[in-house]
Amino acid sequence: MKQKTNVHAEEGKQDLLITREFNLPLELLFKAYSEPELVEQWMGTKVLKLENKHHGSWQYQTSDAQGNVVFQAHGVIHEFSPEQKITRTFEMENAPFGVQLEFLEFEKLTETTSKLNMQIIYQSVSHRNQMLQLPFAQGLNMAHNRLQDLIGKLQIN
Repeated sequence: MKQKTNVHAEEGKQDLLITREFNLPLELLFKAYSEPELVEQWMGTKVLKLENKHHGSWQYQTSDAQGNVVFQAHGVIHEFSPEQKITRTFEMENAPFGVQLEFLEFEKLTETTSKLNMQIIYQSVSHRNQMLQLPFAQGLNMAHNRLQDLIGKLQIN
């Protein structure tokens, strides 16, 4: 089955281009990325901080059933334009990838559909390729599927 989230990695480049169309109005897609309660639901992680403003910061953390932290990431929000764009850094704790720069652009397609365009820039081609060795694309596609399902139910209610 073809994944709905497309990850394009051009050989020799240190970035990824990610696109996904959603059966969601632009407003709801943007809220899924900017409202802590919604982020927690579709990402399956705890939002410790999410300051949606220029020069704001964010921090996410996931723990296992015993309370051990298994994932922690944080960054700085450099640009926040509602229903248009989020530019931020992303850094995973205890990972060999270093800081990455993410450009998220939100596009209205119709009254009920929208598109997310992401460009992620890594410090090097090697770091990008290390990320691609992980089940990154599959995990992102699964998270986006949850986003579509969860946020899609909001527009029904």
